Amino acid sequence: MTFNNKLALAVAVASMSSQVHALEIAEVDGTTFSVGGYVKAEGIFTDPDGGDRYFDGSARQSRLNFKVDREIEGHDVTAFVEGDFWDNATDTSDTSYAMRLRHAYVKVDNLTLGQTWTGQFYASAPFDVRVLDFYGTGIGTIAGSGAVVRPDLVLHYTTGGFRFSFQDPVYSDADVPDMVASYTHRTQAGHAFNLAVTGREVETGVDDSEFGAAISLAGKLNFGDTSVALSGYTGEGNNVQAGWGYNGAASPGSIARKGEVDANGDLVSTTGFSAGISHRFTERLSGNVRYGQVTADEVSPAVEDDTLQVTNVNLIYTYLPGLDLGIEWRDRNALTMPLRPGGQQVELMAMYRF
Repeated sequence: MTFNNKLALAVAVASMSSQVHALEIAEVDGTTFSVGGYVKAEGIFTDPDGGDRYFDGSARQSRLNFKVDREIEGHDVTAFVEGDFWDNATDTSDTSYAMRLRHAYVKVDNLTLGQTWTGQFYASAPFDVRVLDFYGTGIGTIAGSGAVVRPDLVLHYTTGGFRFSFQDPVYSDADVPDMVASYTHRTQAGHAFNLAVTGREVETGVDDSEFGAAISLAGKLNFGDTSVALSGYTGEGNNVQAGWGYNGAASPGSIARKGEVDANGDLVSTTGFSAGISHRFTERLSGNVRYGQVTADEVSPAVEDDTLQVTNVNLIYTYLPGLDLGIEWRDRNALTMPLRPGGQQVELMAMYRF
């Protein structure tokens, strides 16, 4: 692997999670124990469409992970557990928040089993630019909904540039797991491209279902200090993963809210795309501009627009190694959840990774 490819891979993975930031704390009999994560404090000014302005501050996105690595009979074995403090997105007045499980998996060579990212996530996130919005990553891609981005059980197998994923189905009565097959190609110049297809059983009514499929293409082009990210997808039955459908913002809570079928029980198709540019102005200062949208071919009469549109613009300054200060302006035309209404937001944040 060339230096450019190594650098592109490192940047891609770093944009996905805190898993690449770890401090080795001990090595005992060939077993390495590491701890990692970050502390993030954020303040968000919100100017919602048709509502009053307000300010909200939080450090709940902060997370902590533990990792154990060992070679056993020639096999690389890893165990990883991570949690944050979103406590299933509930809110309380006393600022006491329980820890929420994000990841818990075992990896043996190229096989991963446990709760972790979906195949849809791996087919889009490494090929995107960085945004600060905890609820806005991936809009416009095949993995735009954070509600189902880490199923209870996932099986990943990778070989070469291929990844095959079998996931705990969103539809509780499905006869088969949700499935994703993808291929990533990386060039000598540091560019990367991904082609993915998904398939899953979709609930269309009481004890009734259909098979839905989608296709996605994503890429990231690196030109020195500047990178360009592009993605597009289309399909049926992937609305709950994309975050938009017949009823607007998709929710895994019930068939009525998932937005995967219309009033007649027919599958609704969605098409999305995203485009972003990232530039490093200096060794410490970088900026990102991103636009993403998802369009449903049919929406409920209660939904004002058939298209969700989200724009993010940010600057991130590395004050010290591992310590980032950032500001982001964002605008969305529709509510995606109570904490992220349609309208404009400005976020100020400080994040220390360890």
